[in-house]
Amino acid sequence: MSAHAESRKPHPPGTVAWATADPLRAVLALIAIITVVTGVVEVPFGGPLLQLLGADSTPETRQLFGTVGMFMVVVGGLLLHTLLNTVPSPEVVLWSGVQKTGAFGAVGIGVLNGVFSPLALLVAFFDLATAVLLFIYWRRLGAAAPAGLTP
Repeated sequence: MSAHAESRKPHPPGTVAWATADPLRAVLALIAIITVVTGVVEVPFGGPLLQLLGADSTPETRQLFGTVGMFMVVVGGLLLHTLLNTVPSPEVVLWSGVQKTGAFGAVGIGVLNGVFSPLALLVAFFDLATAVLLFIYWRRLGAAAPAGLTP
């Protein structure tokens, strides 16, 4: 087995030990789980969630919201998957941060354009904070990488 394949083995059991060994990684794993769960909820319950965020609930907006929810499941699941590997993929962490930054911008623009109520800024700033944590973690992964392979 190559060194690269060995680095992708699932993390050994011991959730508490794993979380205390790297609290930032554990927080990001929790956020990834939250991302998956909220994405799953957006698909069937888009209408009520859109109304809660002050947006119109039409067939078109529910469809788009459900599509966004599906992508949240995919990106959150991919992030969780890599964080549970012995050595997380820096590329997955980086692109997850890019996605969260984009989500912050998209929701913020939606609020500025009156699509969402200011309540949606809570979601936007949660995404921004997550993006910052992901970029910090990505940089840390780069510092641990062999020379020439750093982010």
